[in-house]
Parts: sequence; C-alpha cells; structure tokens
Amino acid sequence: MLSFKHLCSIVSNLNRARTHRYVLNRGFVGVSAPINLRVQATLCNKRLYSTEDDRPKIPPTSEKIIPPEACHKPNLMSMGPHPEEPFQEEYDKLKKKNRRILYLGVVIFIVSVVAAYVNIPFEKKVPKAQVKNVTHTKRKDKRPIPKNPELSNDIPRKVPYLLIGGGTASFSAFRAIKSSDPQAQVLIVTDEPYLPYMRPPLSKEMWFNADQEKVEKLIFKQWNGTERSLLYEPEEFYTPIQELLEKENGGISVASGYKVVEIDPYCHKVKLDNGSEIEYDKALLATGARAKSIPVFDSAKNDPRVSRRVKEVRNIYDFEDLQECYRQSLRVAIIGGGFLGSELACALARIGCYDKKTVYQIFKESGNLGKMLPEYLSRWTTDKVTKEGVHVKPNAEVVSCSYNAKDKMIHLILNTGETLKVEQVVLCTGVAPNTALATKGGLEIDPELGGYLVNSELQARSDLYVAGDAACFYDPKFGRRRIEHHDHAVVTGRLAGENMTGAHKPYIHQSMFWSDLGPDIGFEAIGLVDSKLPTVGVFAKGKMSDTPKAHITETDSEAVRTRVEINQAPPSCDARIDAEERREIEVSAKTQRPDLPTTENPEDFGKGVVFYMRNDKIVGVLLWNVFNRIQTARQILKEDKTYDDLNEVAKLFNIHQD
Repeated sequence: MLSFKHLCSIVSNLNRARTHRYVLNRGFVGVSAPINLRVQATLCNKRLYSTEDDRPKIPPTSEKIIPPEACHKPNLMSMGPHPEEPFQEEYDKLKKKNRRILYLGVVIFIVSVVAAYVNIPFEKKVPKAQVKNVTHTKRKDKRPIPKNPELSNDIPRKVPYLLIGGGTASFSAFRAIKSSDPQAQVLIVTDEPYLPYMRPPLSKEMWFNADQEKVEKLIFKQWNGTERSLLYEPEEFYTPIQELLEKENGGISVASGYKVVEIDPYCHKVKLDNGSEIEYDKALLATGARAKSIPVFDSAKNDPRVSRRVKEVRNIYDFEDLQECYRQSLRVAIIGGGFLGSELACALARIGCYDKKTVYQIFKESGNLGKMLPEYLSRWTTDKVTKEGVHVKPNAEVVSCSYNAKDKMIHLILNTGETLKVEQVVLCTGVAPNTALATKGGLEIDPELGGYLVNSELQARSDLYVAGDAACFYDPKFGRRRIEHHDHAVVTGRLAGENMTGAHKPYIHQSMFWSDLGPDIGFEAIGLVDSKLPTVGVFAKGKMSDTPKAHITETDSEAVRTRVEINQAPPSCDARIDAEERREIEVSAKTQRPDLPTTENPEDFGKGVVFYMRNDKIVGVLLWNVFNRIQTARQILKEDKTYDDLNEVAKLFNIHQD
C-alpha cells in the first residue's frame, strides 16, 4: 500500500515533468518520455517502495502503452492542452518565422535609407544668423565664366553689325537695328555669361523676393507684386550663333564669356581674349562702367582675409556673392551715400530686421543723396533711411581697414575716431567708364569726365559708335556731359542703332533718371540735378497713394520707367505742353499763396517738385514721389525761360490735387 507521504512525492515528481510539452501529451512518464525523466522516475520508485510487489509495474519498451482515454478514470495530466505538432517542429517553425521577419525589417530599412538619399535634395545649408565667422573658400566672382559657344571657331569671322557689351545699351541698339533693317545680322559679344539684362533691380527689387528659387532664375517682383525677369529677352529669342549668317531673315546672336581686348577702327576689326578676330561693317562700344577704386581699401585688399570680405555690386555675380554672404553675416557696412549705396542700405536693412542684422552706411556728405538733393531734403531722406533700420554715419570717411584675427571681423576706423566692427563691406562709391580699348584703338578720352569722346551722332570713329555710361557726348544745352543712368543707356543705345542703319540723327534728348529707397520713397529727375546749384522746392503733404508702390499698383507697370526701355518715342517726338498749360506758366501770379507749402516752412516733404536754377532759368527738375510727369519737366527745360513765380509752374505737376 502507498502511504500518503509516498503519494505526495509521486505527484511532486510528475508536476516537474509537466514542464516538458511532450510529457503533457502522454499524460504520464512512459516509455516514450525522455530518458532522463524515465531514469529519474525509476530511481524515485526504488526509494519509495519497500518491496517489488508494491512498486507500480512500468511496461517494457516493447509493450504498447495504453492511452489515458482507455483507463476507467482519466487522470489530471490527461486534461492538459495537447499541442498539434511535436515541440521541436513547432519551435523550428517559430524560429524560421522570426528570422523571416528580421530579414524583412532589414530589407525595409535599407530601402528607406536608399530612397531618402536619392530623393532628398542636398542643398547647401545656410547657417543661422548667429553664425558670425564666415569663411569663403571660393568667391563667386572668381568662378570660371562659361563660354557660349564653347568653341571660338563657331563665332563668325565677319558680321555686318557688332555690339560690344551685353547691357541695356546693346539691347536697345539691336532692337533699333532690327526695326530699321529686318534682315540684319547682329552679333553681341559680352564677357559675362548672361544674356542682355537690366542692372537697376540688383540693388532694389531683387532683394525683396523671398522665393530663392525664382531669384536664382533671375526673376524679381516689382513693388506691386508682379513678377518680371531680369533678362530682357528669353533664350529662345536669340539665334544660335552657328546659324546667324545662314538665316535668310538674319537674327541676333550672343557670344557670352568672350572679352574684346583690342579694336582697330581703321581696319574695322576686333580681337578677342583668345586671340581670334572678328571683322565688322558697323560696331557699337557699350562697355559700361566699373566700380571706382578707393585707396584705403585697395591697399587693405592685399590681405586675402580682407579681400574676401570687401565686395562690389556691378553684375549678377556680385549680387549672388553678396546675397550669400549677407545671409551668414550680422554686421555689414556700406560705403557711399549715393543712389546705389542708399538703395542697397534700405534693402538690406529691411530684409535683415527679422534676424537683427546691423547695416551701417558711411559717406562724406551731410545726408543721403547729398550730391544731388538740397540739404534740407537730404536730411529728411536720411531720417527716412534711418527709420528703415540703417545706422547712418554722415560726414564720415574710412581712414583704415584691417582684419582682426581675434574676433575675425573687419575693423573700420573712421575719421571721427569711431571704430566699426563688421563682417562684410560693400563699396558703392561711384563708377568709372570702361575705356580700356581706347589706348590701342587710338580713341580720345575726355580728361575730366572720362568716357569715349563722340560727336552729336554718337560716333567715335567712322562706323564706330558709343552708347551708355562710356559715351561722353556734347549736350547743346548744357555742354559736354557723361551720364550713368539707365534711361540714358536706353536712349543712346537706340539712337546709335538707328544711326548704324543710316539715320544720321543728332543726340539732343534730355534723359531722365530715378531711384526708389524702398517701396515708400521714390523720385524721378531730369536735367542738371546738382546740390551745388540754387534750388526752389514746392511740397505738399504726402498720402499713401504718393509712393512708388502705390504708383506701380495703380498703373500695373512702371509707367515711364518701364515703357522707356522698350517703346520710348524718338527725341523729336517728345510730348508737348498744350497751349493752356503754357499760358498758365507765362501768366504767373504776382502774389504769394500762403496755402502752398514751401521749403521755408515745410510741414512734410511727402511729395513735391524741386527746381534747379542757373542764371534764373530752370536747368533741372526733381519730382519727389510725383510720377508720370517727366514729359512735362522735359518740356519746361526745353522752353528755356525765366519765371516770376515757380509756385505757378509747380501747378503743372498736380501736387496739390487730392
């Protein structure tokens, strides 16, 4: 008989055996159980049973085991769960399943990494504004200029019309040539890699376009938000240079990246920088101007650390270089208080205010645009520029420029004793005409004004014409002059193109010029506009509609500014003041009107007209936030009269109308 103690020991041993799933399937420790369990059970039986008769009989291996279901009473072990398959087979299947999941996860991870590498554009990351130390390993203006065509042999060796330079004057000239000679074959040679483009937006509108992708495509927004390309014409407009001489209707081709280094006006031949030569029937020099050198910065540029941080803005490469550096800088100094310096200072300060950038403007005059504006208006303009966020330093001049290795900044010492620490310096101190071709070409240069001397038809030599900034011409009204404005390049380029086709027209036109100091301040001017001349100003309080932005929004174009670039009428077709307006000028009122604001007690210089006088005659007119009236000003200059009351003349510009 089994005692209660013995029974408990058997049950305990059987519970240990339940850890093996195969034993659970059988229900007891039988012959099919693992050997180690069988041996353990046998040893246990020897200890628990006193005699052989009391020990339970374990059937031999050869005998068939009776399943638990055949017993008269099922035991507890038979009530456990029965696996569908043996343990090892189920374990192997589970292991294979886990391995497949692991392999699949690895494959998905590798595919994701490859897809991210292929699809994510790896653009150059722009450092945040607080990164002060900028190191440029390669300046944009040092990049190799691509040539088009790549082989100089594709450039024609002789052309009817050759235009040297790819700016506004050349663009205006080839339009005039094709208008007069529809089958003309025109070749433009420019040392820049771009098609003919306009330069004024490089210091104004190009900076206000937040879409960098469009900026890279040379697209800018006007003040009213409309988009416009910096290029005058798209690439499809021009004729492939290999087909220029073959096309029956002619065309206009551009050889970009090539520089004319010599000209022989007597043999009608030019030489390129690669040694090849081009013969021409008629040629135009539209070489433009370059930035003036400043001795203190010229000597400082001997240090490459300074040279990398002192920049100019004359072309697209300069703009791209400055834009990239300005993103990485916090402190910038602009040298010069003229058109370019004031426009650029306002633009940089406005776009940099969110990143708390500091923009200094340093100039010798007492106020912005001090060489052309009356002193009171120059000071008022300086106040407006200061409100744009510019730190203006008038009556100041840089006497020393050096690089400090400790703070990695440019140190500018002014004649006032003040030291400015900046990361970038932009030189905007005027330009000088490009006249390098004069020496070997035997062309005359004006000793005072610079530029190629030309006659009234803009000829420097027979069949050789000059237009734009490089032309020094004779003005019948004001004498010998050289003008550096956009409208002058348009008009002289057009007139030169007409004369190249046999028009023989004299240049008697008075060119206008303009400037915008942001979207709220703008002016247009014509004639001699010099702060050294006596002036008379008539002003009215400005309204929101008296701004460049409102003006362009209302007209949906830049009015005269834009139309003059393409469709300006010839000088002989200038609009005339009608008889009634002329009568108002001649019959001037003798009494002063107290309700008209004047420069003696101006409430505001929001808008108005400034007359520049010489010998009691008007020789220049400046329209301050007054637009679409430049033809009226041009006609007043042409009248060449003396007036008793300039307030009455100011009525013609409608500055007091609501």
